[in-house]
Amino acid sequence: MNNLRILFMGTPEFAVASLGALLINGYNVAGVVTSPDRPAGRGRKIHKTAVKEFAEFSRLPVLQPVSLKDPDFIDKLKELNADVFVVVAFRMIPEIVWRIPPKGTINLHASLLPHYRGAAPVNHVLINGETTTGLTTFFINDKIDTGNILLREEIQIFPFENAGDLSKRLMKLGARLIIKTLQGIAANNLQPKPQSLFLNPGETPKTAPKIFPENCIINWKEDVVKIHNLIRGLAPDPCARAFFLKNDKTIMFKIFDSCPYISENNMPPGSIVSDGKNYLRISCGKGFLSILTLQAEGKKKLGIQDFLRGFDLKETVLRIS
Repeated sequence: MNNLRILFMGTPEFAVASLGALLINGYNVAGVVTSPDRPAGRGRKIHKTAVKEFAEFSRLPVLQPVSLKDPDFIDKLKELNADVFVVVAFRMIPEIVWRIPPKGTINLHASLLPHYRGAAPVNHVLINGETTTGLTTFFINDKIDTGNILLREEIQIFPFENAGDLSKRLMKLGARLIIKTLQGIAANNLQPKPQSLFLNPGETPKTAPKIFPENCIINWKEDVVKIHNLIRGLAPDPCARAFFLKNDKTIMFKIFDSCPYISENNMPPGSIVSDGKNYLRISCGKGFLSILTLQAEGKKKLGIQDFLRGFDLKETVLRIS
């Protein structure tokens, strides 16, 4: 049985694996903090967070403060007498909270800090065409993702891996890294290191800001590999978007899978090449992008052959950007 008493903070499915790992490894989880229940979906029904559902199933006390600075919430945290707060995929923690536990508040981040600080590291490493990424545990301080590093673990990115695939791998590896970090804290054999030590002279950290709808629109004048990486980095959600123009109507569609073909061509960007049955290729700034899986607005997600069976490309053009 591990002696550390833990308070866990997290919200999405990504955090559930780490909470589960704490329980499997015998840690005393004194409580769980997650976001308030919110309406979601077409029916706007109230939904619990993934972490809350797991915590309730595991019979753990759950706190869902609207404000992390609420005095009653702060008092409840202190009453739990946790040695360490563990934060995975949660919001920014105010100083009045992260200073409570005597052994500190640690965070798991899905990148190799100091690179890709921010809300969407998994998306941005793929969008930028990185071949490696990783995970970092660090002590939280008063700025986002800047605290002293405890452990880092690097992994390779597979060539056709998308954000959903990569997130699932990092979720499992992250749970393991949380346990290794807590073991090191308990044994007092970890030496926290400033993030500046992980930068080369003159190097600026790459960032991972939140993804907005305007960031998802494909510009077909771009290089084909860059477009392919955008699609990978945004799949399966929120997805890269493009627009067909047909009969004076604009049809938005999401692209889930693609394959780039690098070649010289004289076709204008956005030109459609298809046999109407088996393939759909779009001319880009350099090369062609083969669309493999897509979803037209209001329709089901389809493979390209099924899509072409129900969609006539005649008199259809593509909005370039």
